[in-house]
Amino acid sequence: MTNDILVFAEIRDGSFKKINAELISAGLNLAEKSGGAVNVAALGGDIDAAIEDARKYPIQKVYAVKNAVLANYSTQGFADALEAVVKQAEPAIVLFGATAMGKDLSARVAARLGAALLTDCTEVDLEDGSLKVKRPVFSGKVYANVVSTNDGIKMASVRPNIYPASDQGGDPAELVDVACDLSADNIGAMVTAIESTAAGRKDVTEAEIIVAGGRSLKSEENFKILEELADVLGASVGASRAAVDAGYAPHSQQVGQTGKVVNPKLYIACGISGAIQHLVGMRTSKVIVAINKDANAPIFQHADYGIEGDLFDVVPLLTEEFKKIVEG
Repeated sequence: MTNDILVFAEIRDGSFKKINAELISAGLNLAEKSGGAVNVAALGGDIDAAIEDARKYPIQKVYAVKNAVLANYSTQGFADALEAVVKQAEPAIVLFGATAMGKDLSARVAARLGAALLTDCTEVDLEDGSLKVKRPVFSGKVYANVVSTNDGIKMASVRPNIYPASDQGGDPAELVDVACDLSADNIGAMVTAIESTAAGRKDVTEAEIIVAGGRSLKSEENFKILEELADVLGASVGASRAAVDAGYAPHSQQVGQTGKVVNPKLYIACGISGAIQHLVGMRTSKVIVAINKDANAPIFQHADYGIEGDLFDVVPLLTEEFKKIVEG
């Protein structure tokens, strides 16, 4: 086993995702202490453009598995491919994004390889040669510092928007093609098509700005108020469980304990009371702005800025003011 750090790269629609640059940044910090190098695992079908993007970062190698059956993500197919990469690269640590794909894949590969897996981390470090991470527990009420005592390979999933994205630069990384016997017959199940429910917007787990609404929006039609603000800010739209259960927004936008955990730079909560189940999913946001006409709403206790007022009055005003700023 080497002292290297391997980053699993998420590639969607042929694009090298921002989370990968963040993981490279985290990997470079670890590599300074381990004395190893940072490498990237790139898996997929038509991924030549993404591979070339990956090679521009300050890493040593890109391990690539290109196969048509990996055109869309499937657990078994990607697990087979990444297992082959790990066995060839022999890294000390493998980093994943704490995304839907990263959480699913890391668990499967860790089980196959008998690796230690530390999940949903907000900080990764090396202490006396051991992987040490910080991760939220008890619904985010406290943080635990966890050290892996496993002598073998270690894996960790890191929340998006925790580490700054690494800059590109340096000589192009070496490209290593990894052989892996993959076919539609031996990977069990394949994803043949993906339907997007939020065209043109990032998934809430990747967004730097989120405008989220609660049941106070009263209808799916009224969510357009939030969409207009999101369009001006280049943001994604989120929703509380109450709003999703009422049919105002799709589950893909749900933030909270039974939805998605987000970590944006700015979270604007509109008509969200601040139940603990929702706070679990967004309390690590860098800046929280709450808009609610109930002065006693719990969300105000966790907000950096609060606006006491009717969201149907406040949000359109914010949209107009931000438009003026954006348009100069």
